[in-house]
Amino acid sequence: MRTAYGVETVRAAERELMARLPDGALMQRAAAGLAAACADLLGRVYGSRVVLLVGSGDNGGDALYAGARLARRGAGVTAVLTAPERAHSGGLAALRRAGGRAVGTETAEDLIERADLVVDGIVGIGGKGGLRPQAAPLAAAAERSRAAVVAVDLPSGVDADTGEVRGTALRADLTVTFGTHKPGLLIDPAREYAGVVRLVDIGLDLTSPAELEALQHADVARLLPAPAAETDKYRRGVVGIAAGSARYPGAAVLAVAGALRGGAGAVRYVGPAGDAVIARFPETLVSDGGPKKAGRVQAWVVGPGAGDDAATVAEVLATDVPVLIDADGLRLADAEAVRRRSAPTLMTPHAGEAAALLGVWREEVEGARLASVRELAARYAATVLLKGSTTLVAGAGGDGPVRVNPTGTSWLATAGSGDVLSGLAGSLLAAGLTALDAGSVGAYLHGLSARFAADGAPLGAHDVAEGIPEAWRDVRG
Repeated sequence: MRTAYGVETVRAAERELMARLPDGALMQRAAAGLAAACADLLGRVYGSRVVLLVGSGDNGGDALYAGARLARRGAGVTAVLTAPERAHSGGLAALRRAGGRAVGTETAEDLIERADLVVDGIVGIGGKGGLRPQAAPLAAAAERSRAAVVAVDLPSGVDADTGEVRGTALRADLTVTFGTHKPGLLIDPAREYAGVVRLVDIGLDLTSPAELEALQHADVARLLPAPAAETDKYRRGVVGIAAGSARYPGAAVLAVAGALRGGAGAVRYVGPAGDAVIARFPETLVSDGGPKKAGRVQAWVVGPGAGDDAATVAEVLATDVPVLIDADGLRLADAEAVRRRSAPTLMTPHAGEAAALLGVWREEVEGARLASVRELAARYAATVLLKGSTTLVAGAGGDGPVRVNPTGTSWLATAGSGDVLSGLAGSLLAAGLTALDAGSVGAYLHGLSARFAADGAPLGAHDVAEGIPEAWRDVRG
């Protein structure tokens, strides 16, 4: 499992380690890893032109020492000092001894224009609120240039703890981060500024709970339900799908498609789209008597394409089994009824739905995804899966590590894909996974299936559903 820690946790671990090491040793470890990553990106170091954008913090020192290593290998290295009087003195001296030079910002744009590599060491992990006015032109020049851009620890101008970008930030092709990932490297909008992320181990001892977790194949494989020899369809779990309407029958079909591939032994469907469901999936157990008369289930999915059927949503919420609420169900659900539930609840809004639930603008949710998913989980006492370019899953109450999903593709932004995810995650709930695990594993398989199905081309929601078995086999394999 990949983990990310907040700034204060990282700084505490750095202080503890530095107390046991010779003075400057930790910075030298970081600089060695940074220089190696830069050399790999350049391919040929000798004769290359490298520009260091150096601020007043330790990131500037890391950049200077890494620049000295590159200069000793024959690169022409120039450090642009945004605050000359506060530049790291030891790093600056090391650069000059290695044959590098330092200049002010006056000629920076011309230097960046001619560079092969730009190293962003302007702001460290404690930076807030975007780049200062004197540094913003450097970010613009780097974006215009043909040079590869490497960020030191994280791109300058992004918030390390939240992933927020409030102002001008520098876009990197590669971010070399030290000790651990920072939340901002894994959450949009900051994630898209980071480019490829390379982690350099500098020996930090991080034992406290992480801020973020990202499941990987091995983690998902351990969580996937697998039937034993004596298992029958009912022991594997039965998921109920209350979805669809006369206007949106396809939502029911797609939710059932996801559910049938999600690990439960059987799928019960209730709603007005029974004919469409049974025509596409004859193995579905269809009922027209409402949730109470559908038969026993181990979990419910309610809401996709439900229109204005508030009565069905209320009936499902009154049950004593886990419930996944999506789409129209989020709009129709009574907040107090959700909070009163004794069984687990998993809510799966996209940014627009989350904004409506929180009473804010959509842009506010998209710009502060981590804070938004935590707030929703706390307000509704439910596990919340916030869909989007980076899908986040927060446990009920909003405490503890938030899961961030590393799979997916931008082609997944297509009508009906959320319905497939609802059915898939609901089936995992019925198979016995916790709400946090069902949401996380469902998002992982959903994104992986979409990646396989798209393969660089457009796809439909039905393609995502049909690709789930391939994703499942890939994880287990």
